[in-house]
Formats: sequence, C-alpha cells, structure tokens
Amino acid sequence: MTTTAEHPAPSGADQPEPAGATAHPDTTAVRHLKVAIIGAGISGLGTAIRLLQTGTDDFLVFERATDLGGTWRDNTYPGCACDVQAHLYSFSFARNPEWKSTFATQAEVHAYLKDTARRFGVEPHLRYGHELLDAHWDGDHRHWRIHTTHGRYTAQILVTGTGYLSEPAVPDLPGLSTFTGTVFHSARWRHDHDLTGRNVAVIGTGASAIQFVPAIQDRVARLDLYQRTPPWVAHKPDKPNTARHTWMLRHLPGYQRFRRAFNKNGREIVAFFMSRPGRTTGMKNMAAGHLKKSVADPALRERLTPDYTVGCKRLLFSNTWYPAIQQPNVDIVSDTITGIGPTHITTADGTTRTVDTIILATGFTATDRPVARRIHGRDGTTLRDTWHTHGMKAHRGTTIHGFPNLFMLLGPNTTLGHSSQTVMIEAQIAYIVDALKTIDTHGITSVEVRPEAQDTYNQTLTARLKNTVWNAGGCRSWYTDQHGNNPSIWPTYTYRFRRQTRRFDLLNYQRATVTHTTP
Repeated sequence: MTTTAEHPAPSGADQPEPAGATAHPDTTAVRHLKVAIIGAGISGLGTAIRLLQTGTDDFLVFERATDLGGTWRDNTYPGCACDVQAHLYSFSFARNPEWKSTFATQAEVHAYLKDTARRFGVEPHLRYGHELLDAHWDGDHRHWRIHTTHGRYTAQILVTGTGYLSEPAVPDLPGLSTFTGTVFHSARWRHDHDLTGRNVAVIGTGASAIQFVPAIQDRVARLDLYQRTPPWVAHKPDKPNTARHTWMLRHLPGYQRFRRAFNKNGREIVAFFMSRPGRTTGMKNMAAGHLKKSVADPALRERLTPDYTVGCKRLLFSNTWYPAIQQPNVDIVSDTITGIGPTHITTADGTTRTVDTIILATGFTATDRPVARRIHGRDGTTLRDTWHTHGMKAHRGTTIHGFPNLFMLLGPNTTLGHSSQTVMIEAQIAYIVDALKTIDTHGITSVEVRPEAQDTYNQTLTARLKNTVWNAGGCRSWYTDQHGNNPSIWPTYTYRFRRQTRRFDLLNYQRATVTHTTP
C-alpha cells in the first residue's frame, strides 16, 4: 500500500504528513469508524440523520452528557424558549406539526430532538458519557485517533458538533469566590434551590435574563438586576397555534414546508438592514416603540435605552421583560460591581446590597471553543493554539488548514444575527455529506483546505463585515474576540452560504489517495 498525491502541483501541492503527527501512537483503539461525531445537539443529530439517509452507517456520536439535545438539554432555566419561529428552527427534513405556538419552549425543542433521533434511527449510534479528551491526527495512517472518557477509537473523518453556546462564561468579579450564598449560571440552573422569598442578584441582561427574570420576579423577595448595557428588546409576536392551524400542519401537503420557507425568506430582508447601521432605522423605531409603550417613566426609559445601533448585539424579543423589571421588588443597578463579599455586593457608587443568591446571566465562551483545546492537527498543534496564532478562521466555516479530515459544524463565521442557525447547520451538513461522497468516489484518504483558499475566503468575509451593524454598530458583543475581531457572524444572506456549501469544492483542497499495489 502506498500513499500518493492525487493532483501534484508546483505550488500549494499536497504535502507529506510531518512525523510529529504520530507522536502519540494509539495501540488501544477498540473500533475504527468512517465518521466520528462529537456532540449530540442539533448539529450532531442532523449530521447523523443525513449520514443514515445517504447510506453511511459506520459512525458514532460521542456525547459527554447522559442525554442528547445540546444547549436545549442544558438550558432549563424558567421561561427558556426559542426566539426563532418553531417551523424554521426545526430541520427541513424532519418537520413537526405539533408545535403549540409560534415560538417553541425549551421543553418542546428538547422533546422534538429526542423524537427526531428516535424516528430516524440515530439512537443505536449514540454513545453517552463519552466526553472527548483529545483527538490527534495520525499522518501515517491518515485518520484521527480519538480518546474519550470511555475508550479510544480511530476515525477517517472527525466532525465536531459542539456549537458555540456550550460553555458558560463566568466573569472575573472581585470577591465572587468569597460569597457564601448560592451562585449558579443560568445555563446550569439550580432547580433544587428554591428562590421563594430570596434576595437575588442577577448579573447580565442578555437573551437568558430577559426570559428567566419575568419567570422568577414574582417569587423572590427582592431582585437586583445588574445591567452593564441595556438590550434592544422588541415585541415577541407569539401566539398559540389554533386547532385549525394544527390540522393544516398535520394533513395539508406542503403547508408546513411553505410556512418554513416563508419564515426563512422573510428573515433574509433583516440581513439587508444589518449590512449597514444606517439601514436599521425601522428596526430601531420598532424596538423603541415597544419600549415607549411598555415603560411610562421617561427617566427609567432613558436608562433602558441602548446607546448602540440596534442589531449590533442580538435583538431580543419579549412581552414580559419590561413589565417585570418595573415591579416594586426589582432594582436596576447600572453601577459597576467593585466587590462581592460573603453576603453582599458593592458597586462603584459605594452602595452595598445584601444578597443570598447570585445568578450569572453572562453568556458563553463563544470565541474560545473548549473543544479546540483538545484537537491536535497535522503538526501536533492544538486548534486553539492555531487560532490564537493566526486568528479564529476556517474555510466555509467548516474546515481548517492544518487539520485534515476535520469538519466543524457552526465553526467560525457561521453565527446568524438575523435568522435560524438550523439553516446554516443544514448547509454545512450538505457540504460534509458531499465531501464524503467525493472522498469515496476518488479514493481519497484525506483532504485539507489549502491555505490560500482559506485566506481568500476570510478576506472576503472581513471585507463584508467591515461596515455591517455587527462591526460598526458601536457595541462590544460576544460576537467579537478580545482583539475586536469578529470570528462569529455570517455577514450576509443565508442563501449565499447555502450556495457556497451545496457542493464540496475539491480544487480548494490538498488531498491524498491510497493506491493498492500487487506484491
């Protein structure tokens, strides 16, 4: 057996794997897989379903938890729900006529994912309690060596479906470790901790806070809401699905497909508005009108009005946020936290507030993916170190130079500020499925995106992002990293991404083949 380059070229041609890639030989692999998928959230489950539908069943889905669902399994805080219409947030190939209202709750989405996994036969491929410890590219054998908490495997293709909202971000607040009360992040909700009659501090006013604060406000004795920057909040057009509507979804051919397409195409116009801050006037008026209608006190309304362009941070939707934070037991605190003691929080104005529970609504480490620390590429370097050195970049948000046969779902610059992430996920899955077909058709053992292709792709993204609301809207959001770069947002219409990922662009890849010779 000999390994050869399929299409040699004088510049940027396929290169031999460096010896460093095999520095950690794996002699205990219990099974070799065609595909290993990390994570059983929406991305991982969608990939598994599509693999089965295209005739590939030699794969496993490794999940660190004891259940599937990803962020919809982990985020169980009161009031948790989706802010994208349920028809659009679900898979186009696994439609659900049973949604109870326009926007699904956390419990509904989680149940939908579990039912979808069962319906499409994914369950036998799931491996719970298998947390990824590390994955190394083996250049000699051209496969990934995977170490999980329950064993070792090898796989030709490694797919990560760990997302970007999986690891809670805990702020470095002075004295937080000295607090003797109960502290938890909204994504790790303590259901065993009764909030009735408590003095609660909520730190953060993002997407999670605007959902759980209204759900707990009437139970707590006092709620101190620490607001660094007020969010733009618009009316949420949510309403229960009528019996007639549900009947149509169940029995009228094509109706649900039409509704999903209508929602998807309708949201594309928002990308046009957000492409320039000056185009967001209508969106600002909508959100400002909702604020004015909800908050009569002009002084409070001014405190709740953001100073950045609408959309720079994700526009939020709620009909209960403003009424809840105007209740007598709620105090909005805009001063910086200067210290936390055993039973209190002190702010820059010198005020000390007694508190027995702190809830962190501080988001996630979206630009510092924990999985990147555990993936070692062609030269043994981790993905995290590669991104630290060269910036968080990928080709089509999916493949990274230096990491052969690695496909990342919801990778760099695949986050949407205007539509449903399932649209991007399905586009990436199509790209991966076509890559597998191409690999098999051409007898390829490994593909690695060429550096010039990755650079060209990211130069185009940077140019498109430059004048958008996400980069020029006057805010600092979780979309950007510590250097002010934006490795998160897809800056234009989703149809452009879907068009780019419809087929695997083999010419942009270095590849190697295995040829069999007769001894």
